Amino acid sequence: MVITALARSLSQLSDPLFRRVIFKTFLWSLSISIALFLAATWAVTQIQATEFGWLDGIIEILGGGAAFFIAVLLFPGLASIVIGLFMEDIARAVEALHYPDLPEPRHQPLREAIWLAVKLAFIAVILNLLVLPIYLIPVLNIFVFYALNGYLLGREYFELAALRRIDEPDARQLRRRHRIRVFVVGVIITFLLSIPFVNWFMPVVAAAFVVHEFEGLRVRAGIA
Repeated sequence: MVITALARSLSQLSDPLFRRVIFKTFLWSLSISIALFLAATWAVTQIQATEFGWLDGIIEILGGGAAFFIAVLLFPGLASIVIGLFMEDIARAVEALHYPDLPEPRHQPLREAIWLAVKLAFIAVILNLLVLPIYLIPVLNIFVFYALNGYLLGREYFELAALRRIDEPDARQLRRRHRIRVFVVGVIITFLLSIPFVNWFMPVVAAAFVVHEFEGLRVRAGIA
C-alpha cells in the first residue's frame, strides 16, 4: 500500500541513522533554496521597468514574491540532486530497519547516481520553465504542476532506488509495468517537496518512501 510505505518513511524520522542523513540533506536543500531565491531575486531586480523610482520599488517587491514562487516551483526538480548524493545512505538506513535480511546491493558508482539525478533535474527545471505561462492560469496550473513533476520525480526516484538492486532493463520493465503506481508516488513526492520549509528535509522521506515501494513491487514481481 502506498500509504503504508509513506507512513513507514515518516515514522523513521526519529531513527538516529536517519537523522544524520536528514541533517546533511537539510543543509543541501536549504542551500539550493537560498541560491534559487537569490538568483531569481537578482534577475528581477536588474529589470528597471520604468523611470519612476517608486514604481520600480513596487515592481521589485512584486518581483521578490515572483522569485519566491519560482524557487518553490523549481525546488522539486533540483532536490533530485540531493537524492542523487544521499540515496545510498537513505536506502541503507531504511533497509537496516525494515529489510535486514537483504543481501548487499549491487555496486553502483556514485557518479552514475549523481549523473542520473542531475540529468533528470535539468529536464525537470527546463520543462517547468517552458510551461511557466500555464502556471499563471488558476486551477489548470495545479494539475499541470503535479502531473509533470509527478511523472518526472516518480520515474527518477524509482530508478535511483531500483538500480541499487536490479539492472537497468529490469528496473525499466518494473517501472513501466507499474507506471500508474509510480506516477501516484511521484505526485505525492512532488507535494511533499512543494511545501515551503518542510521540503528541506522531505527529500529523505521521499527517497525512503520509494525504497519501500520498490521493495514491495520487486517481491510481488518475483525479482531476486
